Amino acid sequence: MDKKPENSLRRFDREQTNYPLIILTVLLFTVLIAGIVLSVRAANMPLLAVFLGAIALLGLVVILDVANRRRIAAVDDRKFIRWDAAMPEIQRQNVNVEVRELSRLLGVGDDNLADLLSAYIVAEDLALRQIQQEENLPLMRHVSIGGTPFDAILVEHDLITCIEVSFLVVPDVRQEKIESMLKKITQAKKNLAELKSRLRLRLMVVLVTQLTSDEEERLRGMLITRRFTDTPVDIDIRLLDFEMLQKVYVSE
Repeated sequence: MDKKPENSLRRFDREQTNYPLIILTVLLFTVLIAGIVLSVRAANMPLLAVFLGAIALLGLVVILDVANRRRIAAVDDRKFIRWDAAMPEIQRQNVNVEVRELSRLLGVGDDNLADLLSAYIVAEDLALRQIQQEENLPLMRHVSIGGTPFDAILVEHDLITCIEVSFLVVPDVRQEKIESMLKKITQAKKNLAELKSRLRLRLMVVLVTQLTSDEEERLRGMLITRRFTDTPVDIDIRLLDFEMLQKVYVSE
């Protein structure tokens, strides 16, 4: 039987090298060696003993640091928190809810649902491309964290950014949509807490708009006054213009 691919959040980690610390350690080691050489030439035994003790302490610090890094890696929470692809049924249900709401707002009939569905899928795809371009981080689409599905996630060390995308044709975000996003991020945080995870969560709300300048200003005003505070995590709201996204990623 084929082994199931490992899909812990550890896969997203980028190996970080602390170059300033390495350079300082090398410089300090060089200075100590130089001090030892000069002490030997001057036959200064007390000073030689000081330099030898200092270099021994430096070696001990390096050994303890390496051991600590290995210990942290061994118990890294990202090894135990798994992501799972959202089931197609859940993805389809979410998309259909959004498209039905868009059709209601636009006043279009069922005959135009296919075109509206295509536009929504394109809008979400381009929005996530733009977010990944801006953040320059690994991005996974339609996955569940802590048993809770999100449109996408970004992973950076111990911070997971959960992304929810909405396509707006009017300068407003439904209260039901806001409550749904807050409920999902709250549940995800609760699930991670039950696993005694130290990972941090952040919610990014990406609003793809097809609005006039005046309507966009009204939307910004609404976002300032609308309650996004009933959540235990930080929230980042991004507004992306659908026409701009198409020009960047589609138009030649």
